[in-house]
Amino acid sequence: MGAFMKFGSVSRAALAAALVFTAASPVLAAAKDKPPVADASLSGTTRLDGLLPVHIDKAKGRILLSLPKPDSDGVSGRFLYVASLRTGLGSAPVGLDRAALGDTQVLVFRRIGKKVIAEYENPKFTAVGAPAAEQIAARESFAVSTVWAGEVASETPDGRILVDISSFLTRDVIGAVDALKQAGEPGFRLVSDLSVADPAAVRVFPENIELEARQTFASDTPGPETRNIAPDPKLITLTVRHSLVKLPEPGFVPRAFDPRTGTWGVVGLDYAVPLGDDIVGRWARRFRLEKTDPTAAVSTVKKPIVFYVDRAAPEPIRSALVEGAAWWAKAFEAAGFKDAYRVEVLPEGVDPLDVRYNVINWVDRATRGWSMGQSVSDPRTGEILKGSVILGALRVRQDMLIFEGLVGADQIGKGGPNDPILVSLARLRQLSAHEVGHSLGFAHNFAASTQDRASVMDYPAPRVKVTEGKIDLSDAYGVGIGAWDRFTVDWLYGEAPKTTLAAKAAANTLRYITDSDARGPNSGQPWGALWDDGADSVAELRRMIGVRRVALDQFGLNALKPGETVETLKRKYVPIYLLHRYQVEATVKQVAGIEYSYAVKGDAGQVAPLVAADRQRAALAALMATLAPAELDTPEALIPLLSGGQSGETDRQHVIEVFAGMGGPVFDPLVAADVAAGLALDPLLAPDRLARLVDQHRRDPNQPGVGEVVDTLLATVFAPASGRQAEIARRVRWRTVLNLAAAARDVKRSPQAAAEIDLKLADLATRLKAAPGADGSDRALNLRLAGLIRNADEMTKVLGEARLKPETPPGMPIGDLDPGMN
Repeated sequence: MGAFMKFGSVSRAALAAALVFTAASPVLAAAKDKPPVADASLSGTTRLDGLLPVHIDKAKGRILLSLPKPDSDGVSGRFLYVASLRTGLGSAPVGLDRAALGDTQVLVFRRIGKKVIAEYENPKFTAVGAPAAEQIAARESFAVSTVWAGEVASETPDGRILVDISSFLTRDVIGAVDALKQAGEPGFRLVSDLSVADPAAVRVFPENIELEARQTFASDTPGPETRNIAPDPKLITLTVRHSLVKLPEPGFVPRAFDPRTGTWGVVGLDYAVPLGDDIVGRWARRFRLEKTDPTAAVSTVKKPIVFYVDRAAPEPIRSALVEGAAWWAKAFEAAGFKDAYRVEVLPEGVDPLDVRYNVINWVDRATRGWSMGQSVSDPRTGEILKGSVILGALRVRQDMLIFEGLVGADQIGKGGPNDPILVSLARLRQLSAHEVGHSLGFAHNFAASTQDRASVMDYPAPRVKVTEGKIDLSDAYGVGIGAWDRFTVDWLYGEAPKTTLAAKAAANTLRYITDSDARGPNSGQPWGALWDDGADSVAELRRMIGVRRVALDQFGLNALKPGETVETLKRKYVPIYLLHRYQVEATVKQVAGIEYSYAVKGDAGQVAPLVAADRQRAALAALMATLAPAELDTPEALIPLLSGGQSGETDRQHVIEVFAGMGGPVFDPLVAADVAAGLALDPLLAPDRLARLVDQHRRDPNQPGVGEVVDTLLATVFAPASGRQAEIARRVRWRTVLNLAAAARDVKRSPQAAAEIDLKLADLATRLKAAPGADGSDRALNLRLAGLIRNADEMTKVLGEARLKPETPPGMPIGDLDPGMN
C-alpha cells in the first residue's frame, strides 16, 4: 500500500492513504502481575503491555514479542520502524552521533512455516485503485527486503505467536561498518559474541515499543578517529535503539510537492494513473496540523507541534536554544494556527529518543562537526511523526575562538555587542531555528543571504563591520525568522487552496536555491552560496578584504585568555586570515554563472539568463585582488608569535585546524599564502566552470571565455613584486601554473578549455624561457616553470605528488555533508 502525489494536485493514492500518529501517555506501561502460565517459553519472563505484549527475560537475555494472529498472507503485524543511536562514537568525521536516526521503514512480521521473518515493505511502487491483478503486478515487480528470520517460540490458542526478537536487535542496522570505512576507519566488523540485546532497556507504550542492543565493532587497523576516542581503539561499542511505532491513523492529507517552496519531497510511482498523467508522484514532508475549527481563519489545533530542548545542554546555551527554536511560532500564527507551535525544556525523566517527543539534542564530539535536523516520517505519505535535531556542542567553541580573534579575549563576559559569549549565543539561536526548520520539513535556502537575511535556512555568516577603525560585531547575526520562512510555513502548513497563488508570488519575489545548486566548486548559480552575505557578492568581497586587513592588523596576544598557551594563536589565526574564504566562493559563482531557478511552466523564472558580462568581469577582478601578495602576507609582528610551542599530549581538534608548519611548531607564512591563493584558484578553474566559459563565449562573444580568464589570471600573478612580497608572488605563480596544468588534464575537462589552457601555458613557457628575469630567485622559478610546462611527463609526475598542495584547515564543520546539516 502507499500514497503517491502528482505535482500540483493530490493523487487518489495520497487521499486514500491519509494517516495520523497519536501521542500516548509518556508513562511506561507497568509490568503486570500475571497468574502462572502454562507456556514453557515464557518461564522466567515479565510481561509488559502496550502496543504489543512484550515478555522480557533479564536472566537469559530474551525479548519475546507477542505478535497478532497472522492473516491470510502470513502478516502478523505492520509498523513503522526506525533505528537510532542512544550512544555515539563521538567523532564528527565518522558521524555515528548520539541521537542519529536511520531511515524510517514500513516493517512487517510475516510467519512462514516455523519461522517469523521481518520484512521492509516497498511502498514506493503501487497501482492504487487498480484491479487486483494490476496491484499484484506492481507489488511483485519490485523487491522487498527480508532483514531477519527467527523461530516461532510458541503459539497461543487464539493464534498469537511468540518470537524472540533479540537477534533482530543486534544487526548492524545503523550502518556503522560502512560509516567507519568511509571515514578512513578500515576493517571494522560487527562482533556477534560482544553484541547483545538488553531486556532491561525495553520500554512499552500504547503507540510504540522501544528496544535496545549493545553492538561492538572490532578492527585490527583502526584509524585516527577511533585511536583518538576509544579506550581500546580496536573495539568500539554503540547502543542502538529500535523503535516500533503504530501506523498513523487515517486523516492525514498529503500535500503535493512544489519545487519552488523550499521543502523536501517524498517520491513514489503509481502505475494505475491514466496515460498522459505523470506516473511519478511527489509530496512534501510535514507534521499533521489540524485546526479545532476548520472554518476559522485563525484557530487552535488538535495537536500542537512541541519541540523539547535536551536537558544535557548547559545554561546559558539551553535558554538560547529555546529562544531560537521558538522563532517559528510567529510564522505558524500568521498561517492561521493559534498556539500551534512551542518550545520547552525536556521534562525530567523523559527519554529523548522516545518517538512521541520532538527533541533538540545536545551532542558532544571529540572535534567540532555538523548539526542536523532529522525527522521520522511515514515513507508512504511524508507525514512527520518526530523531529530529532542534533546540535554539535563544539561548534560554538570554535565560534568563540573566531570572535576572540576578532575583538580580543578580554571582551569575554563584559557584555555589549562585542562580547564573544553573547555573539556566540546569537549564533546558537540561529542554529537552533535552522535545524528545527529542517525537522519541520524545510530545506536549505542558500539564496536568502542575498535578500537581507530572508531565511534562517541559509548558513549565516557573521556580519563583521569596522566602526571607527575597530571590529564591530553589533550586527553579527539577525534575530527571528525572515520573509522566506514565513512563506514556507504558510505554504507547507497553511490552507491548501491558497498555496498555488503563494508559490507563484514567492517565485516572483523571493529567491530560493538549495543544496545541490550551492555546494561545491563547480556550482554556477550566482545566488546560492554558503556563509556569504549581502545582495552584491562582489561588493561584499571587496568590503570583507578591508575588514580582514583591519582584523589582521589588530590580531595578537589580545586574542588569548590569561594563562592560555601562545601556541593557541596558530589556531585562532586561521579563521581570521581566511576571513574572506566564503565570500570568495560566492563571488566566483558569478563567473560563468547562470541565474536559473526551480520554475514551472508559466513562471517568470522559466528562462535562465547568463550572468551579465560586466558582472562576471567585476567578479574576476575582485578575485584577482585576493591574490595580491600584500593581501596574502602575514604581518611581520605576528610571525614570531605564531611559532609558539607546547609540551605534553596534543589535542586533535587543534592539530587539524592549523596551517602546516616548517617543522615542529614553526609557522610557515608561505603555506598560509598558498592556501589563501587556492581559495580563488580552485573554484575558478573547476572543470564545469571552464566548460561553461567555453559555451557562453560561443553563444555571446561579449562574455568572457577561458582565454580571457587565463590571461587575466597570469597577468595578475606574474605582475612585478619586490621586497618581502616577492617570495609570496613566486609561491602564487607556482600554485597558479600547477592549477592550470591540472585543469587541462582533468578527465571532465572541456576539450576546448584544455586546448586554450595548454596554449596559454605554452606561450608563458616561451616568455619565461626567453626572459627569466634578472633577480636570481625569479630566474630560478621561471626557468623551473618553463621546463615543467614543456615536459608533459615531468608535469604529470609533479601533479601526482601527494604533498603537492598544503592542506586547507577546515572552515566548515568537520565531517561529511548532508542536506540536513549545518
